[in-house]
Amino acid sequence: MAYRVVVVGATGNVGREMLNILAEREFPLADIAAVASPRSTGDVIDFGDSGRELKVKNIEHFDFAGWDMALFAAGSGPAKQYAPKAAAAGCTVIDNSSLYRMEPDVPLIVPEVNPEAIDGYARRNIIANPNCSTAQMVVALKPLHDAATIKRVVVSTYQSVSGAGKQGMDELFEQTRAIFVGDPKENRKFTKQIAFNVIPHIDVFMGGDSGYDGYTKEEWKMAAETNKILDPDIRVTATTVRVPVFVGHSEAINIEFERPLSVSQAQSILREAPGIMLVDKREDGGYVTPIECVGEYATYVSRVRKDPTVENGLALWCVSDNLRKGAALNAVQIAELLGRRHLKKAA
Repeated sequence: MAYRVVVVGATGNVGREMLNILAEREFPLADIAAVASPRSTGDVIDFGDSGRELKVKNIEHFDFAGWDMALFAAGSGPAKQYAPKAAAAGCTVIDNSSLYRMEPDVPLIVPEVNPEAIDGYARRNIIANPNCSTAQMVVALKPLHDAATIKRVVVSTYQSVSGAGKQGMDELFEQTRAIFVGDPKENRKFTKQIAFNVIPHIDVFMGGDSGYDGYTKEEWKMAAETNKILDPDIRVTATTVRVPVFVGHSEAINIEFERPLSVSQAQSILREAPGIMLVDKREDGGYVTPIECVGEYATYVSRVRKDPTVENGLALWCVSDNLRKGAALNAVQIAELLGRRHLKKAA
């Protein structure tokens, strides 16, 4: 047997990527539905490179009864309105928005890190997909944490504009073109010019009552989600930055451990860890950059080195395709995990 799967928000960047990955990984499908807002109803989109086309259905009229899983990539608004309806109809929701991530009765899952947490999915019939920058970081941290117990993480991110959706990608393209041809530049999606610039501001600023006064919500998410997924005792401080890259998030991560862990030990651990590709040569080009990770499943780790400023410290560079491991791939991996561990309908 196989599964009946719905992709909600199928016409957006992440939704299309979900369809691509379901096709690439040959997910066991009995049926697949592409669902989106009324303005996209009737559009025809490709189901990856399978040669099959899907006609987009209207979310307002879609009946989730009889469907096994719904992969939501439509944002917090539609997730709030339609995810509970899908869950109540017996269709397990895997939601990519931030809406349910910190709900105590909703599992927040990265399959390489905390697969056992999915066992609590039936309480709400909703599973949350983490923030894109958190997902790749915890994949890199998990095997190191198992080896030497992480005390503290300091991370600076270099996040691509695709994390802000199609509008973000369009703005980078349009501003870059405008600069070259001498046209006026407009800031619509971002607070400042993104072309040939970096912006240390992702999401809204937090207030003093949050305990994260002066931090942005994206920075808070990285801390809170890491604590929920990996270990509540790890202290995390983040600075999240938008950079003029179309796809692929990068992170410079400093880690302080409870016990000593040498560079060579860390490299050996990372080399064998699930979901990680270690590319770490101390020579020109012996590391991975965002452009090289586009379209790939792996989380890449490079530049592993000792941090001499703290006892038991290491530093590393982490890169991943944010539309894949940071969103669509992780959601499909959750669906695969749910099938193997609970639904068990696949042949």
